[in-house]
Amino acid sequence: MSTPSKDIRVLVVEDDPVAADAHVMYVGRVPGFTAVGKAHTGAEARRALDRMPVDLLLLDLHLPDGHGLQLARSLRAAGYHADVIAVTSARDLTVVREGVSLGVVQYVLKPFTFATLRDRLVRYAEFHAAAGEASGQDEVDRALATLRAPGPAELPKGLSAPTLERVTRALRDSTEGLTAAGVAEAVGISRITARRYLEHLVDAGRAGRSPQYGQVGRPELQYRWIKG
Repeated sequence: MSTPSKDIRVLVVEDDPVAADAHVMYVGRVPGFTAVGKAHTGAEARRALDRMPVDLLLLDLHLPDGHGLQLARSLRAAGYHADVIAVTSARDLTVVREGVSLGVVQYVLKPFTFATLRDRLVRYAEFHAAAGEASGQDEVDRALATLRAPGPAELPKGLSAPTLERVTRALRDSTEGLTAAGVAEAVGISRITARRYLEHLVDAGRAGRSPQYGQVGRPELQYRWIKG
């Protein structure tokens, strides 16, 4: 697909098809960015980079054919210069430090909202647009601060980050999935509140839902964590 030269061209690299589609949709909603393709493995990402110009990789770090940072390292060695926003559920700061030298300009922790990714992309666009010679140290510091000091992540009204973390943990720890009632019991919130958080995770591409049959009356939705 073609894209205006002014747009920042993004390749989404994510092994889970549902999450990949969600990330492509998110990128397309941010003015000045165009998702030029998606890849589900490191090998597919390499082939995509050979076919078309890419400015930025939205790169999941856990790919079926290797770690995302290994892919970033091999791309740098091969002469590819696209920047990287890493997407990961890992909280290992060693990985964060390693990524700095490989062109990783931002990290986004799963699960994330559209507002979180939009914030990172907008800040990256400001950094990407900086050109010319800096007048002094202050200007250099401001350019780097654009990337390194993101604002707080936004959540839909009525949702809180601590409760979202507890719901996420309960769903991730369940091997067979949970209903809203199951999450409500595990977390200590109402069933209606649990459903709101679960639907938020579905919208973010981090959870899936399916009807649970075998009961009298209307089947209840069961939610499962999407590994990533």
